[in-house]
Amino acid sequence: MKVSIIIPVYNEFRTFDQVLERVRKAPLPPGCQKEIIVIDDGSTDGTAESLEQVTHRRIDHAGKGSAIRAGIELATGDIILTQDGDLEYDPNDYARILAPIVSGQADIVYGSRFLAQTPAMALRNRIANRILTAAANLLYRANLTDEATAYKAFRADLLHGIRLECRRFEFCPEVTAKARRLGHRIHEVPVSYNARGIAEGKKIRARDGWEALWTLLKYRFKNIR
Repeated sequence: MKVSIIIPVYNEFRTFDQVLERVRKAPLPPGCQKEIIVIDDGSTDGTAESLEQVTHRRIDHAGKGSAIRAGIELATGDIILTQDGDLEYDPNDYARILAPIVSGQADIVYGSRFLAQTPAMALRNRIANRILTAAANLLYRANLTDEATAYKAFRADLLHGIRLECRRFEFCPEVTAKARRLGHRIHEVPVSYNARGIAEGKKIRARDGWEALWTLLKYRFKNIR
């Protein structure tokens, strides 16, 4: 099976070479091969210089959601997995995330930061995560512990069948809402997490939390076909 790993990146020059090396070295389940797709969301800090050896596309600065959608269009794998362009998540968790899909036990897998640990995380971010996860569970019976995780893996034909409209950070709530509206179960596995702050380049802000909550509410009632 081919696994398409989509990495949206914006101004991650300080860490992206390390991320790419970790992704390249990360083990996959037996019989799987990697396709690495990097979408540069209009970086201005030299990040683009790290992309010469991988499949990549540069788009005008439109947001993480737009970059992920561009990556989905390029993906040719049987499974699509999303990876952030920083060092918060560990690609060594790939095998654990992908195993339920490879074995046929699941079609969608989220890597939960809260299943096996209590990760170090700013209080405001922890509260936002709890609110968004509770909203997803209440509105969609998602039965999740970490709706906003960056590690999401999908059977590719399933993801290609979900019409996404996200532009910024609302990819997570939109794909969760629409997957559940279409009747797909979301499986979770524990993953490790090394939180960073704004000083280290974290880009999500309070307004993005409100937008994510609105996205969950909106797609509970909006036609998704």
